[in-house]
Amino acid sequence: MNFKKTENILKLKNNRHSNDSAIFSNIELVTIAVYLLGGDSKYIDTEDIAIKVNELAPGRFTWRKYPDQINIDNVRKRLSDAKNPQKGEYLLGSFKQGWILSKMGLKFSRKRVKDLKVANLERTPLTRKEIVWRNREKTRMLPSKAYEKYTTNKIKSITPQEAESFFRIDDYITGKARERKLTLIDNSFGSDRDLGKLVKKLAKKVKRK
Repeated sequence: MNFKKTENILKLKNNRHSNDSAIFSNIELVTIAVYLLGGDSKYIDTEDIAIKVNELAPGRFTWRKYPDQINIDNVRKRLSDAKNPQKGEYLLGSFKQGWILSKMGLKFSRKRVKDLKVANLERTPLTRKEIVWRNREKTRMLPSKAYEKYTTNKIKSITPQEAESFFRIDDYITGKARERKLTLIDNSFGSDRDLGKLVKKLAKKVKRK
């Protein structure tokens, strides 16, 4: 291999890693966009995601003929793909309800967001309403029977009913609705110093129904 050819290959490799978004698939980009918009603890609107993902990867989601306009259908397809278990199952939700990160989506985003070398990677701050909700939920869970047993090393004796009460779910909340509820609590409190370990353990106990 001659020197000129080697130099070109090196340039190609360097460009691939220096590009802000080239190392991410479109599914991964919409997932990180949801994360940056606060989609670990609330549902994010499709149009807001479209604007954010276009900031992360300018031109990736625009029309070929009209490069200054976002192709919202392209964004919708990638959001649907991001729900697919065979493609990572990074998101939960729908176009009507909005989109929230799954457990895998949150884990992926936290790990990979730093690889995006763009100007603004600050996350959308919590609104006052969201802060109030988090405080209220924590205040509710701390005096629960499940938490009492957890702090006295009796976690194995927590009943399914006590676990469901901890998450504020019942027999009528099943399937995807139950999964979304558990995901919201896990994303919001999974790293909490007081509740994190208990949330993760109990989520496994009540996930399927």
